This record gives sequence, structure tokens and C-alpha cells, in this order.
Amino acid sequence: MARIAGVDIPKDKKVAYSLRYVHGIGLNTAMKVCELAKVDPNVRVTDLNSKDEDAIRKVIVDLKLLIEGELRSENLRNIKRLQDIGSYRGVRHRKSLPVRGQRTKTNSRTKRSGKKQTISLGKKAAV
Repeated sequence: MARIAGVDIPKDKKVAYSLRYVHGIGLNTAMKVCELAKVDPNVRVTDLNSKDEDAIRKVIVDLKLLIEGELRSENLRNIKRLQDIGSYRGVRHRKSLPVRGQRTKTNSRTKRSGKKQTISLGKKAAV
């Protein structure tokens, strides 16, 4: 199993799809990384040699991509900044409500109060 950016990528998948397991790398970026590393994106990870793995790692470092922990902390900092300045989006984040204008009357149940709870009428007492 290959380790790239501290993540064990699946060895039975193609390289382009396997790179997507790294947080912050999507399909387009994975294809670009494969192209710059001169690795066929359709080859399986098991068929890569160590030279190819090193080339992929080097390209990711050279592109200066925000991935894994750096990207997660950047996102958390952005949300905290919105909350600190008291913007509408920050308030919505703080209250755990949808941020991007979705309706809340009927949808967003998981965001609001958790799983749906049915209210039964209860058993009728036998007369």
C-alpha cells in the first residue's frame, strides 16, 4: 500500500482515483499530478514502482497544494473568522444551521435536531 501525504491510498484502484483519497485532491488535480509526474493515470497502484511513487510525492510538494491537515485547519480558521466577525454565515455555523440559504422548515432535519422521531398515539386502553 502506497503512502502519499500521510494517507494509505488503496492499492487495487487506478492511480488517478486512488489519489482522491487524499483530502484536498480531486479528480482534476489527480490527473494533473499524474501528467506532471509522467505516470499513466490508468495503471493500478500495485503496479507502481517506488520511483513513480516518489515522482507523485514530489509533484504534490512542488504544486504547493493544501492537503490533509493544512487544508482542514485552513477551513476551520475561515469558519472561526466568520464567527468572530459576527457575519450571517458565522452565526449560522455557530447555531448549526444551514449556511447557504437552504430552507429549514421541512428539510435540514439532521442539521437541526437529529433523526426524525415519530410521535405515536399510544395504545388504546382495552375497555
